[in-house]
Amino acid sequence: MFVNFFHELKTAGLPVSLREYLTLLEAMDADVIDRQVEDFYFLSRSALVKDEKNLDKFDQVFGHVFKGLESLGDGEVAEIPEDWLKALTEKFLTEEEKAQIESLGGWDKIMETLKKRLEEQEKRHEGGNKMIGTAGTSPFGAEGYNPEGVRIGQKEGRHGKAVKVWDKREYKNLDDSVELGTRNIKVALRRLRRWAREGAAEELDLDGTIKATADHGYLDIQLIPERRNTIKTLLFFDVGGSMDPHIKVCEELFSAARTEFKNMEYFYFHNCLYEDVWKDNRRRHNEKLSTWDVLHRFPSDYKVIFVGDASMSPYEITYAGGSVEHWNEEPGGVWLERLQQVYENVVWLNPVAERHWEYTPSIELVRQLIGDRMFPLTLEGLDGAMRELSR
Repeated sequence: MFVNFFHELKTAGLPVSLREYLTLLEAMDADVIDRQVEDFYFLSRSALVKDEKNLDKFDQVFGHVFKGLESLGDGEVAEIPEDWLKALTEKFLTEEEKAQIESLGGWDKIMETLKKRLEEQEKRHEGGNKMIGTAGTSPFGAEGYNPEGVRIGQKEGRHGKAVKVWDKREYKNLDDSVELGTRNIKVALRRLRRWAREGAAEELDLDGTIKATADHGYLDIQLIPERRNTIKTLLFFDVGGSMDPHIKVCEELFSAARTEFKNMEYFYFHNCLYEDVWKDNRRRHNEKLSTWDVLHRFPSDYKVIFVGDASMSPYEITYAGGSVEHWNEEPGGVWLERLQQVYENVVWLNPVAERHWEYTPSIELVRQLIGDRMFPLTLEGLDGAMRELSR
């Protein structure tokens, strides 16, 4: 069984080594965990997965290899026969009939009732309102309807009412093609580094101290300046409107960037870059900064990162007066070109999934204006953007 697990992980493309596999077997021989599938899951994940982006693949392989061994707690294991859940029909209800179906009343009540149903059920049910089955109004099962329940054995949701789904994977959001968290962003941003020792000599130079001590015959402590990342960055964040659904990932990016880049300045804009930007969204109408001043204040060795969905009317990019918030004397595209005349290293991070870009004309316009240096705001996209800025 464990050999099959190892081969399945290799087949799925996970970089699992023989040494890690043997470590897992040694841990099992030493009885470091109880003989529970949940404990084995965490032990094998710790021993075999080295990179967080592979957790989703591991989760899928584990679920495939050890299907049916999930513990329900308190030592009870329930296996529901597949033919009980096979959908022969679907339950179609009117809005009035749906309104008459009552929920059980909260998470604790649902879990308590599910446990009782598992103990009571002896056969397959279809179209009922109580037991685990299909095409009914019971809170438990598949292909039916209930305002609050547990979806079991159904490929995907239809009404969005389930409070728990048994088939849902635990680490789906850690794949390298999905939106990211602050810790993962920091790892990706670290590709953009240029180290130098500047400032006062405050750090111990161990090699220099050993050499100086040997040369002079007495302890001669040598100090050197701290090693710092000298990369300087300008971040421009699109805010408001269609960017509202992306606030969380932008906050995570902002937090990570402030940690990784000591020399960083940030500004806000709406939809496209125009003659003014701002630092405080609460005072953006009263405390604006001239874009010209920004271009003249920060030298050309700064790396520039735009963060925005680039989703707007094309007129905002190509026409004077096209902005939705004010009368812009010059098109937004003119300001993007001016910025690139000053700064050689410019990228655009887009939180919209790349597969949707071609359906929004403004995204294609912005992409052309910045020389096809637009990247999706995913781990893979962020990694590509940092490589581009490092050139």
